[in-house]
Amino acid sequence: MRLSNRVNNMQYSPIRKLTPYAVNARAKGKRVLGLNIGQPDIETPALFLKAIRNFDEKVLKYSDSRGENVLLDSFINYYKDLGIEFTHDNLIVTNGASEGLYFTLFTLCDTGDEVIIPEPFYTNYSSFADMAGCVVKPFATFSETGFHLPSKEKIMASFTDKTKAILICNPSNPTGTVYTKEEIQMLAEICREKDIYFITDEVYREFVYDDLEFYSPLSIKEIEDKVILIDSISKRYSSCGARIGLVASKNVEIISAILKLTQARLCSPTLEQIAAAELYHTPKAYFEQVKEEYTKRRNVLYEGLNRIPGISLKKPEGAFYIICKLPIKNAEDFCKWILEEFSYKDTTVMMAPAEGFYATEGLGKNEVRISYCIKVEDLELAVEIIGLALAEYSKTH
Repeated sequence: MRLSNRVNNMQYSPIRKLTPYAVNARAKGKRVLGLNIGQPDIETPALFLKAIRNFDEKVLKYSDSRGENVLLDSFINYYKDLGIEFTHDNLIVTNGASEGLYFTLFTLCDTGDEVIIPEPFYTNYSSFADMAGCVVKPFATFSETGFHLPSKEKIMASFTDKTKAILICNPSNPTGTVYTKEEIQMLAEICREKDIYFITDEVYREFVYDDLEFYSPLSIKEIEDKVILIDSISKRYSSCGARIGLVASKNVEIISAILKLTQARLCSPTLEQIAAAELYHTPKAYFEQVKEEYTKRRNVLYEGLNRIPGISLKKPEGAFYIICKLPIKNAEDFCKWILEEFSYKDTTVMMAPAEGFYATEGLGKNEVRISYCIKVEDLELAVEIIGLALAEYSKTH
């Protein structure tokens, strides 16, 4: 018996692939600092959990396939505050942003169609493309320029007659890049000229630092029928386990088509939707405190890594990730080694090898993605561990 080519050709997530090594390290009595995954440790707003506790219906029923009206209204109010007008016809609630993106690719692309993405990119984009039968076509961005976009000509060199969409994550997972207004407008111009779709993953919208401006293609009237927004409550409200995401577009034909897929999977979880609707009432002070905390963590991690000989990186502008180049040949080998062979103060670290965030073979082999979703004192210890481990590793590798 053999498995399908689809699943055999998919890669394991570089974010989670080293989990068995971390499990073994903990079994040996080591503490493992998780720098591999964007799991916020910020408390989920209390009103979400209060709504769960206060739910008193006698039957937990199916939700509508589009989503609970109370949650759709909540999202509409949220975007209205950002200057974006939506109606119920423009929105569909999904099981996390992941399902929303998969459904979007499935809806837009036929088998073999291509989606243009700046690399490095969130590794599961490749998985969603594989599932939808389409192909990721990357164009390169580089650490030296903070992973900002290249020229219009270099981006368009990736196009073929099978290109259906451009996909970006802004702010970026895994790079922490916040694309400028000029960069977004350039991509919008390409989409208009080539008559393709603009998929914008904005789940990290609230995490922009140093007084930089966040700019969305939803603000560009000329291409509003080509823009598909992917969003989620996971990072914004530290509610990853709720699995509540969103697809939104002014193009109701796209949303209506995606509705067919949501009907096939019936609905998103009813109770979590009802609780998520309350998140719109989260005080602004919550976001101010969260941003202040992540800014502090970013600075501690960036400044600490920058002091380690041989490490190369740029300060991220948003989200909560850093990609850095290590003074070694194989980052995945180092990430395994540090979990298996090294500890300091009975502690080691788990990082994500960055090679899996690239589609172009050979890129990212000496890079890691590090998440700063753990408290400052643990980040300080993690930096110390990485520095000591690199010094030890270089003696034998």
